Amino acid sequence: MALDRPDTLNSLGFAKPPSQTRVVVAMSGGVDSSVVAAGLAEEGYDVVGVTLQLYDHGAALAKKGACCAGRDIHDARRVAETMGFPHYVLDYENTFREAVIDEFADSYLAGATPVPCIRCNERVKFKDLLQTARDLDADCMATGHYIQRKTGAHGAELHCATDAARDQSYFLFSTTQDQLDFLRFPLGHLASKAETRALAAKYGLPVADKPDSQDICFVPNGDYAAVIEKLRPGAADPGDIVDANGTVLGQHRGVIHYTIGQRRGLGIGGLADPLYVVKLDPDTRQVVVGPKDMLSTRTVPLREINWLGDVPLTSRDEWEVEVKIRSTRPPRPAVIRPLSPTEAEVTLLTPEEGVSPGQACVFYHTDGSRVLGGGWIHRG
Repeated sequence: MALDRPDTLNSLGFAKPPSQTRVVVAMSGGVDSSVVAAGLAEEGYDVVGVTLQLYDHGAALAKKGACCAGRDIHDARRVAETMGFPHYVLDYENTFREAVIDEFADSYLAGATPVPCIRCNERVKFKDLLQTARDLDADCMATGHYIQRKTGAHGAELHCATDAARDQSYFLFSTTQDQLDFLRFPLGHLASKAETRALAAKYGLPVADKPDSQDICFVPNGDYAAVIEKLRPGAADPGDIVDANGTVLGQHRGVIHYTIGQRRGLGIGGLADPLYVVKLDPDTRQVVVGPKDMLSTRTVPLREINWLGDVPLTSRDEWEVEVKIRSTRPPRPAVIRPLSPTEAEVTLLTPEEGVSPGQACVFYHTDGSRVLGGGWIHRG
């Protein structure tokens, strides 16, 4: 697990023995962060495990008996006991609701397609938890994310994980330079998740075979609309399905049940060509549909840009980069034209389908490895 470093530095990049290097590990209760904590403990680091209680499934879903959050905390604690390092649980429910869940609900109601995992990293894990790590006199904070931190000519750089199938760079674009200086990602160089599980088995961890989480943590069954209705009663008001000219084609059961690019489930029959959701208008409660070519987008307006380049974003009129509009799609060639240090217009050399406000647009160096930051798509 140790990284290749000069002899004067330990595996986390500090010029002192591991036993004198305190590292706070953000422990979710899953196999990835557990392996990070166990590996660092085995190397002799002064490890402190911290788990955030971010939500209560019972409250989020308004049902009894949901215990996933409690199970994760229990699993993290068992790992700490197995490896012999201290473990703390911090109650961040109010912070998480205000910084992540409320915005998720409001964005969804506004017809956007939010990505709450990015906001959680940005506003909770890499902000509040990172500050807690500093308060504990830690030298750094480590996480189980699959991404790499490398030292470049101008300091710490963010790079994609070795395993492209596990790469989480899309969800970490808003990591600032100051945060990157303090963070460590020990799993980013591994070739596969199988290696991680093998390490968990080697350390004798009780979570070695624990399944990966597939859903947004506070939406465990993937039913966004059900959670929105609980958080924002009355959000599922019905309305019209219309074409681009405003002609009513049918009725829908609430804008929150639809996403840009959706084709199935519209309930409109008897048409020669398939129709897709091309726009959501919460103000008029309209779902606008049209042919597939209406989904193609070439110009993407961005705001809240986090730039990780070696020189300021505005130091050039344009940047040739590669961008990801969705985490599951490969990077595509694009040009960034800065409007301010935090705003820009991105031109995609090949149009993308289904681009929606609320999604992230993440920048990559044309070599395909280094992450140059990104921004949030808005309506422009």
